Amino acid sequence: MSISDYEMIDAWKRVLTLSNLQAGQTVTILTGAASHPQTLATALIASQSMGAIVNRLDLLPVNGDKALSRDALAYLGTTPLTGNHAAIAALKASDLVLDLMTLLFSPEQHDILKGGTKILLAVEPPEILARLVPTLADKARVAAAAARIGAARQMRVTSPAGTDLTCPLGQFPVISEYGFVDEPGRWDHWPSGFVLTFPDDGQASGRIVIDRGDILLPQKRYVAEPIVLTVENGYAVRIEGGIDADLLNDYMAAFDDPEGYAISHIGWGLQPRARWSTLGLYDRESTIGMDARAFAGNFLFSLGPNNEAGGTRTTACHIDIPLRHCDVLLDGEAVVRRGVVLSPDDATPHA
Repeated sequence: MSISDYEMIDAWKRVLTLSNLQAGQTVTILTGAASHPQTLATALIASQSMGAIVNRLDLLPVNGDKALSRDALAYLGTTPLTGNHAAIAALKASDLVLDLMTLLFSPEQHDILKGGTKILLAVEPPEILARLVPTLADKARVAAAAARIGAARQMRVTSPAGTDLTCPLGQFPVISEYGFVDEPGRWDHWPSGFVLTFPDDGQASGRIVIDRGDILLPQKRYVAEPIVLTVENGYAVRIEGGIDADLLNDYMAAFDDPEGYAISHIGWGLQPRARWSTLGLYDRESTIGMDARAFAGNFLFSLGPNNEAGGTRTTACHIDIPLRHCDVLLDGEAVVRRGVVLSPDDATPHA
């Protein structure tokens, strides 16, 4: 059900406080054609009430003639900031950007962050934002998992459905998403709660089985019959199965880009308040599926670019796929067992 403006203003204040917003700092709220009016209105009030100097920058949409979906993550690379030097200058001059539009996987975003500007993405419906307001405990949980990935040199993922994927690690940094931006130059996404990295370039290998009930994003679809991905030298070289595999193959073929088949980020969900089932309760165009990405214990992998972590691979095609019931192992030690996140005291070598 919907949420009151009062509750949304309170949610924004909690997130802005965690993001260390100070009176006198400049906040620019970045909006587009699909920005939620309640999220925008309450962000304006919350930021002003905390003493910030608040601007709104509204930009026209792009990629509508290329994307197969209205989802903001369905076509990456070009954004309303591409070639827009005046808008980029305004964002660079801001202490905090509240992104209600979606700038992911763009060189302009990296350029803005390099100057110390913080960027917080918030594009889910207001009631999802209010339900998943981040906490310091979320940060601590994600930071602990990030430290474990940072010390590992291999991630292996297995499942009863037949997944057996091996990913050498170490070439790319670990990325933590906990829902607020408490350091200069930090990007994050409210809501979230997961940890990720990228396999060493061209090194992931094995098999991934997307089983019944696993989720394809941006399709925002629960899989009805298994899809099998054969992974060689860092790429999905075959995608096999029934109608769900056909739909995925057809969607990816539309980009006509072999880089879209590369294994992109890998990691697991750590948000106990996010639910696997939530996606089934929303119209597809009203959400980007952050519950699906963040619910605790999922193995989240993606296909497509790695430039978000400093790699050179760019592609307009990006697909996130959270899997249930997996074991995730770092250097042979389980950190997720059958879809349940283990604490360091519970972690055991894989049998």
